[in-house]
Amino acid sequence: MLHELASEVRERTVSAEELVRSSLQRIERDDPAIGAVISVREQAVEEARALDQRLASGDDVGPLGGIPLLVKDMEPVEGVPTTYGSMVFADAAPAEADGLIPERLKAAGAIVVGKTNQPEFAFAGYTDNLLYGPTRNPWNLEASPGGSSGGSGAAMAAGMAPIATATDGGGSIRIPAGWCGLVGLKPTNGVIGRRPIPEWIDLSTYGPLGLTVDDVRLLLEIERGPVPGDPTALPEPLPIREEMPARVFAVPRLVDFGPLPAEMQRLFEEAVGSFEENVVGPVEMLEIGSVFRAGNPSDDWLVSCAIEHVHRFGWDFCDANYERFSPLFQGVVDFARKTPLEEYLQVRRRRFEYVRELDELLGDDAVLLCPTNCVSWIHAAGKHPETGEWGDSADAFNTDPQNMTNHPAISVPAGLTESGVPFGLEITAPRFRDGTALTAAAAWERANPWPLVAPGYEPFGA
Repeated sequence: MLHELASEVRERTVSAEELVRSSLQRIERDDPAIGAVISVREQAVEEARALDQRLASGDDVGPLGGIPLLVKDMEPVEGVPTTYGSMVFADAAPAEADGLIPERLKAAGAIVVGKTNQPEFAFAGYTDNLLYGPTRNPWNLEASPGGSSGGSGAAMAAGMAPIATATDGGGSIRIPAGWCGLVGLKPTNGVIGRRPIPEWIDLSTYGPLGLTVDDVRLLLEIERGPVPGDPTALPEPLPIREEMPARVFAVPRLVDFGPLPAEMQRLFEEAVGSFEENVVGPVEMLEIGSVFRAGNPSDDWLVSCAIEHVHRFGWDFCDANYERFSPLFQGVVDFARKTPLEEYLQVRRRRFEYVRELDELLGDDAVLLCPTNCVSWIHAAGKHPETGEWGDSADAFNTDPQNMTNHPAISVPAGLTESGVPFGLEITAPRFRDGTALTAAAAWERANPWPLVAPGYEPFGA
């Protein structure tokens, strides 16, 4: 879609101003029921008009020239407050400069029309906070779009904008992609440089969320590349090669939390069958618990994230603001407080074993299939529909192990649950073989076409 929209702007069949006005109108009309967008930039209309004038003068406006862009709250946009979905930063001053990804996308011609909602400090697999409230899934307004990039996912699934940024420290791109019927890639850590230092030092990365695999590939080409100060970043942009996997494995869960719910198991088996028939076969099914044997990467993920996040703020800050934190983030602080440093260091060392186990399984030519999310949906405010408990839990997702191992993983739409919420299939590829993940995802998409937006909404540009 992005190639087509940008081409229409360049060929003057539609103006950037028309696209931006359409985005703002759609947000005004549809967002009150969804709660995906926390602020809009009316000056985007003037910026679009200026881009149209540059285009009329023969200037190159970039591969995203004139396309409306929404930005996740935690990513700075010049002139807009960054609140992190937290009451603590409710009165934050406007940012003085753009964050890395908004900067790169704007340089490619995209125009920021607003910012999207997220859970407080991006620490949840659903999107709700005390500052802005819950974000709802356009496919089922009782359900969550996932998190932490849930505002971005919901906005795109409702056709409010064709691009919305996302970050991924434990599944925050792939979880919303799975539940919103989108395509979301967590690239190999290091493919996209990071600025500033992320709270979750080794685990977090930027990455593309898109309506199609082609859109995700284009966004990755724009977002990839080093940045001064990131010791994990590749020194040059990673080549994105067209390469199909030679071998395929599949497993219902990456971590042994027991069998999948019956509906999710059925959808997964149907997806594996389609992959085997239409993409690459045969597929070798693995037993739950056979991928990672050195420990529990999901439990270890929580230890790393909690300790590093609280350390980033400092105990004085956490103590002073504890009553203003959401109950979920209060739990993070409490967990970090009781976790000894020795346990954190043990987790850091076990990561090497997790990486080795997945490296040895995939080699340089295999992919691993699993459900992106392991439950069909959770309530917009975080209530688990099967257990009735509030808050998400590690057994609801198949996403944080790849953050522990740095492997690329992409979620593609692969079915519809009885709740009306999409089912996502996750494809994990060898490290630095992001092209393999994208090529397999593109082949899947050709065999399994999917609507660009949820029922009742118009695809952007329509």
